[in-house]
Amino acid sequence: MEEFRHSYSRLCKESGAEPQETVLQQLQGLPRGRLDLATQSLTMDTCRALGELLQKEALLTELILSDCMLSEEGATLLLQGLCANTVVRFLDLKGNNLRAAGAEALGKLLRQNKSIQSLTLEWNNIGAWEDAFATFCRALAGNGALRQLDLRNNQISHKGAEELALALTRNASLQQLDLRWNDIGLLGGRALVNCLPRNKTLWRLELAGNNVPGDILRAVEQAMDHNRDRQTTFRENQARTHVLSKEVQHLQEEKSKQFLDLMETIEKQRKEMARSSRASAIRVGQLQEALNERHSIINALKAKLQMAEAALALSEQKAQGLGELLATAEQEQRSLAQRQAKEHRLEQQEAAERESKLLRDLSAANEKTLLLRNQVDELERKVGSQQEQLFLARQELTNTAAELKTRAIQAEEHLELEKKRSRQNLGDLERLRAKEVEHLTRRLEESERAMQERVQRLEASRLSLEEELSRVKAAALSERGQAEEELIKAKNQVRLEEQQRLAHLEEKLRLLAQARDEAQSACLQQRQTVAEAQAQAGQLGLQVEGLRRRLQELQQELSNKDQEKVAEVTRVRVELQEQNGRLQAELTAQEALREKVAALERQLKVITGDHREALLDRESENASLREKLRLKEAEIARIREEEAQRASFLQNAVLAYVQGSPLRAMSPQK
Repeated sequence: MEEFRHSYSRLCKESGAEPQETVLQQLQGLPRGRLDLATQSLTMDTCRALGELLQKEALLTELILSDCMLSEEGATLLLQGLCANTVVRFLDLKGNNLRAAGAEALGKLLRQNKSIQSLTLEWNNIGAWEDAFATFCRALAGNGALRQLDLRNNQISHKGAEELALALTRNASLQQLDLRWNDIGLLGGRALVNCLPRNKTLWRLELAGNNVPGDILRAVEQAMDHNRDRQTTFRENQARTHVLSKEVQHLQEEKSKQFLDLMETIEKQRKEMARSSRASAIRVGQLQEALNERHSIINALKAKLQMAEAALALSEQKAQGLGELLATAEQEQRSLAQRQAKEHRLEQQEAAERESKLLRDLSAANEKTLLLRNQVDELERKVGSQQEQLFLARQELTNTAAELKTRAIQAEEHLELEKKRSRQNLGDLERLRAKEVEHLTRRLEESERAMQERVQRLEASRLSLEEELSRVKAAALSERGQAEEELIKAKNQVRLEEQQRLAHLEEKLRLLAQARDEAQSACLQQRQTVAEAQAQAGQLGLQVEGLRRRLQELQQELSNKDQEKVAEVTRVRVELQEQNGRLQAELTAQEALREKVAALERQLKVITGDHREALLDRESENASLREKLRLKEAEIARIREEEAQRASFLQNAVLAYVQGSPLRAMSPQK
């Protein structure tokens, strides 16, 4: 790294800038092959110098530039230098606030660089610029070297997720992708789930913190598990194929070595025979000894031939064992295919059972909706009955008010007859009666207002219930609309009647007030005759007390009726609220059931697609393995034939040599 440090200082001085002291300090103690400039605020000149160095540097494999506060121009210069680099494997650009220009430079880097395998872009803003991020995604689709990509906290929207999904359908090298803490949402999650069946290499995809629904996350996890299983199966098959090829190669090497040894022994034997033949020509006198030597040599040759035959039989046994091993592997493949087919049938049966269960749940939900409709009709009938009861209560109130008014008029007439005798007491009684009448009218008005408020609240609750029912019964909107119009007309008519009745009551009260004024004027005129009625004041007082008690009894009855009506209204309101709660619970349950049905249908589609693809992959793998087995069997058969031919050639050569030797020709003479 000392050479890298000197080169950096030289390039900064050539460009007319001073090298950064903090960068020089970091470059002084770094290990070989790793450049860590994290949390260093790199200037434009430093970025330019580092970019030029990275074009030529052949020793760096890890480059860490996290939290360096890079500007757009500085990041572009660094990434341009990395485009020509062929050594860097790990690049960390975390927390540099890269935006549109940085995303485009990263796209250019992914298109040109073929060595970077891990890229960390956490805490940047490349996803906020849709066009630049689309350029980055297109470059990612054509990259064949990147294995790990970290895009956490990059403000990636659902459109960016769609671009990423399009890139993943064409990328065949990326294995790990981290998209946590972005803004992908439902649409982006669906786009990513739809692209995963066409991507066979990605086995880790993180989507936490993106407002993605749970069913989509589960589908992503299932797709990742499927890819992991596929890769493990592929690696196991590769390992088995590699082991088999090694064994076959080892057998071939052993065969070739044995054949070479056999040829060497034959060559040696030929040389010995030639030498012995020359010695026999020189030493004719020692024929018996030579014959004995030839017999011993022939016996040795026979023993070696037997050894060669035994080695050949051993090799044939090994070849047969290898064939049996291949047969067992093929049998395992067949059993695996059968087991997968059985599992597929079981999953289809389970899916059919789930579908039937869901259909039963839907039928039960429909029955519940019908029951709820019946309950709604019953509630409407109850509301109608409550309205009739309210109307009867209003009539009773009007009747009692009329009775009270008639009794008050009778009392006034009686008092007018007695006023001639007791003017002073009559004035007191008149004032008392006026107060009582005012109190009574005030109580009547308050009760009327309370009843009107209760009726309005009931009508409001009924309207809210009708709105809820209209959302539940979407099919009967037209009929309910007509019914609501008629109900509104009836309400308007009832309100008009109530207003007319109230106006009539107000007119009566006004007349009573006028009569009271006239009576007061008459009392003023008859004050002169009040002294005569002092004797009968006690009796009138007793009568007034009786009337007062009667009024109190009537007021008590009115209060009891008001309490009963309030209790009835509260009971009806509680029942309506309970019915409303039950209806809302049933609606939420139906919505949950619909969501579950949709999720299960999507899961069923994903599972069937995955199983179909897995079966196709296994069939293609089985076909390739069968082809390889056929080739290996053909090669083993060819090797056996060659070995048999070579053994036959060797045996024929030995026999021909033995038959054509001069010792055999001379042995009959002896």
